[in-house]
Amino acid sequence: MNRKAKTALILALVAVVAMAFRVSWNALRDVARAIGADGTAATLYPFVVDGLMALALVAALTLTGDARRFALRVLAAYTLASLVLNYVHGLLPELHGESIGWSRLADGDYTNWALVLLATSLPVGSIYFGSDLVAKVLHHRPTIEPDGEESAQIAGNRSMSDQGEPVVEETPPVVEVDSSPVPVVEPIEARPELAVAAESVRPRRATGRVPQAARSTRSTRTDIELLAEARSLTESWPIEKLTGEGIRKALRTSPAKARIVREALKAERERDTTAVAVSG
Repeated sequence: MNRKAKTALILALVAVVAMAFRVSWNALRDVARAIGADGTAATLYPFVVDGLMALALVAALTLTGDARRFALRVLAAYTLASLVLNYVHGLLPELHGESIGWSRLADGDYTNWALVLLATSLPVGSIYFGSDLVAKVLHHRPTIEPDGEESAQIAGNRSMSDQGEPVVEETPPVVEVDSSPVPVVEPIEARPELAVAAESVRPRRATGRVPQAARSTRSTRTDIELLAEARSLTESWPIEKLTGEGIRKALRTSPAKARIVREALKAERERDTTAVAVSG
């Protein structure tokens, strides 16, 4: 629907509501006169009833949760009250001619008392409910909804969490420069406790005899053999390339042994550098 069609629809709606209010205003004004209101009060009485209906409708479109339900209850109550008073005015055409007795809206006493109580309590209710609705609208804070891209990301993360898959967040690499002195690490030969710790592997549960064809033909290398092989492989490597992962791939060994070899190689490189600096 284009802008002109929307404008025409709104204007038509305003015209219909204005004409409906004029019809209801005539009935409510006569009812107000019947319960003892003067000319000015009777003229303003329809705005008290039907005006609060419009205010409650706007509040219901703005508020959420319990406040919205409260505004809808006020709208329903005042709509029903206006309908009852318009119905009474239709049953008693004498109200328009002012030929009925003062404060008489029905022939029966109990029915008349109930109608008079309803008509006189509506202005007081408008003061209370109208003030409450305005306060709720002024203190209402709309919830901020995430945009479409953020909602899709949240939904994707939630679905991965529901499936039990870890959520991996990509972060830019951070390069840290450590200015503290590098501690001197003794080689593996001088620290037998590291070799013992590396060789102490948690025993695995026996799952049966391994077939001969599936057994590895490569013999288990000791730490001394791994260190000697690493020296020859990494002789041309810069010290920055001496990482646990790189040594593990080059030696095809476990991460724990690769870390031990890395520390030993770095200690040897640092010791050689220090010796060269001292001799120079």
